[in-house]
Order: sequence, then structure tokens, then C-alpha cells
Amino acid sequence: MKNKQNFYKYCENSLQFIPVSKLKTNLLFSLSSIIFIAFLMLGVSSITSSPQVKYNIDTEDILIVDDPNQFSEKKLIQKIKELNLPYPHITLAQAKLESGEYNSRIFKENHNLFGMKEARVRINLAKGTQYGHAYYNSWEESILDYSFWYACYARKCKTEAQLFQLLDNQYAEATTYVSALKRIIKNQNLKSKFK
Repeated sequence: MKNKQNFYKYCENSLQFIPVSKLKTNLLFSLSSIIFIAFLMLGVSSITSSPQVKYNIDTEDILIVDDPNQFSEKKLIQKIKELNLPYPHITLAQAKLESGEYNSRIFKENHNLFGMKEARVRINLAKGTQYGHAYYNSWEESILDYSFWYACYARKCKTEAQLFQLLDNQYAEATTYVSALKRIIKNQNLKSKFK
């Protein structure tokens, strides 16, 4: 005797399982098969259309993509704007001149954008002195320290000429410092970066 498989449906009125007729069973089986095949095809197509991801990670392959402390001139300009320093183009020119266009040893190792010495009288963020200049944990600390210097010594400068005079008298060691700043501002059109 052959075993026959029957399909049943639950009847809520009689609270019993009732056999389903062969015709309804075939229709139900066909419909279930079609739905199953459709889901299967959707799953396969989404797998094949997805880019293949390789999860072979070697510790030497891991890189930090966007380090928030990593320097860029764009970030420096943004920081100068945030600090609302008067004559920001002069501040940017000083950073370019003092850091050798961001290539000097003092900038790279000390994170010192402005050639600052470690302050002894005013509040400062320097961690000490290295190579005769202040060193900082980050370039952001360097510009904050410059803003402290500005607040102490340059806050009374009401014109560019007054600021240039102060830089010439108190900040610069080179006699051509102010003319070098003016040349950088003009040649690189630094005023346009703060409009």
C-alpha cells in the first residue's frame, strides 16, 4: 500500500484540520512553488549584482583615511575663520612663511605653524621647547597659541599697517619679514580665501 500525502487546512469553526481536495492541493503547491522560485531568483540576482567584498585584512594594509588632526591648508583656513582673527590673510601668510609652506622641520616635528617660541609670560599651549621653538601636540594647538599671542600683544592693532608694524618690531627676527608677508599675500591672493 502506497503512502499518500495529504494537505490539510485548519478550520476555525470546527477547530479541526480538514483535508484539502486534490485540485486545491495541486493549485496550492504550484502557487507555493512559484513564490519560492521568485524569492530564490531575487536572492541570487542580488548576490550576483553586489560587488564582491574581499575580507582578507592584513594589519599592514590598514590605513587611517581621515585623521581629524591631519593638517591641510583648507583646515587651517577654516580654523582661522572660526577664531575670527582680524586680518586673517596676514595670519595665513605668517603660517606659510614661518613653516616654509608647511615643509619645515619645526612645523613637521613640532606642529608649530608660526615659528613661536615657548611663552614665559602669557598663557600658552606649548608642551616645551624643541629645536629652539615651542612644540605642540597638534597644529590646532599651534594656531590657538598664536591666537593667545594675538590677544595679548596685537589686540590694539586697528589697521593692517599697525599689525605689520607690530610684527616688524616685536615678532620678526628677519628685517625683511613684513615685505615677505606682503609678497605672499599678493602673489597667492590670500585675501580671496577669506571672502
